[in-house]
Amino acid sequence: MSQYMWFFDQERCQQCRACTVACKDWNKVALGPARWRKVSSPEEGIYPLIKVYNLSISCNHCDEPACIAACPVGNIVKLEDNGLVLPLDKCISCKQCKAACPYDAPQFATMNPSELPMMEKCTGCIDRLEKGMKPQCVMSCLTRALDFGPKEEILAKYGNVRQVKGGFADPSLTKPNIVFKPRVYIGI
Repeated sequence: MSQYMWFFDQERCQQCRACTVACKDWNKVALGPARWRKVSSPEEGIYPLIKVYNLSISCNHCDEPACIAACPVGNIVKLEDNGLVLPLDKCISCKQCKAACPYDAPQFATMNPSELPMMEKCTGCIDRLEKGMKPQCVMSCLTRALDFGPKEEILAKYGNVRQVKGGFADPSLTKPNIVFKPRVYIGI
């Protein structure tokens, strides 16, 4: 198995949210609050010494996905060939997966109020990966702050920093498959 992994560069991200728009469009995510990729920009400090730590994350296709263990009906699986964590079609809308995920990856939305919302989440654009293409969010990133690929390649290219400032949950919880280039403030 070749586990796939994300890379995110806090220095390059400009909060443009092209990644979130491209993701919603490519994956036909319903209008509304559901977002498979989210961009946040937590701040710290006191004016005029403010530091901003941009963060763009989606499902991290964890080595130990809390969502799988929390789902009472086995609606979520981790694929053996690429390590992607994907929803099936057995969701009962209990939202236990959402409560268990420290990265808020499982999303629930429906355009029809008479239907229960089914869990949906980042698939790593498996349809694109199968054609040798990168996920849509990676390709839409104007500053090239995102990358995605086999774990060995990502680690060799970007290193192994697993935590950044900006609200990223403790990686020891689920062993997420993401590495970072942290934003560094010098002289502030």
